[in-house]
Amino acid sequence: MSGLCQTSIDLSPEGAEVYEKQHVHQVYEQIASHFSSTRYKPWPVVERFLQGLPIGSVGLDVGCGNGKYLTVNPNIFIIASDRSENLVNIASQHQPHASLVADNLCLPHPSSCFAFAISIAVVHHLSTRTRRVQAIAAILETLRPRLASEQDQPEHERTGGRALIYVWALEQKNSRRGWDKTDEQDVMVPWVMKSRTDDRSGEISTTFNRYYHLYRQGELEKDIVDAGGGIVESGYEKDNWWAIAGRCG
Repeated sequence: MSGLCQTSIDLSPEGAEVYEKQHVHQVYEQIASHFSSTRYKPWPVVERFLQGLPIGSVGLDVGCGNGKYLTVNPNIFIIASDRSENLVNIASQHQPHASLVADNLCLPHPSSCFAFAISIAVVHHLSTRTRRVQAIAAILETLRPRLASEQDQPEHERTGGRALIYVWALEQKNSRRGWDKTDEQDVMVPWVMKSRTDDRSGEISTTFNRYYHLYRQGELEKDIVDAGGGIVESGYEKDNWWAIAGRCG
């Protein structure tokens, strides 16, 4: 089984922030270039979501990484953000879209403005449920609200903005990681980088451990509802839980 069981976390807001800085933010700053080289193929549900947006739609990619989703649909405009300055520098190459460094717990965007948002494999890096729900709420806050006349309509028929959120699943027993329902949800996942020695006679391996909260079935939907969202559609794709949500109110 790949992944190290995570030890104790200081659950205070200050403790969680320090923990994530050490085990998430600093790691991605160091591995950004190598990480980017392995991230180039869009996931099918994300591609479908972006390709299905109306021409001219303006939205967000929260936790954009290297910006691989910015080029999926040339007929929309995306403002991308990430905590990693090194990843944002890579994402900024995908013009004409905009890229900036931002904390997804406190997004620097106006509320109620955007037609869509995506947050792919990001929320699971937050180390407490309070912070994960807060991050989802921040994303939902940016979306256009539904119209008052649509209050009694099913969620999928409403015209407000939509967010697509992806998180790693606990239930992935058929993957190389081998996690399943009885395993720990809070884990460290190693990222191994290899580099040449100074004399180029061999290789050195450096391991960076990243924190993940592995979501159980139904947990993402509950977090979205508690963040003030309504579920439009949800499912499972290749070791990930995903959900499309709109704002409730």
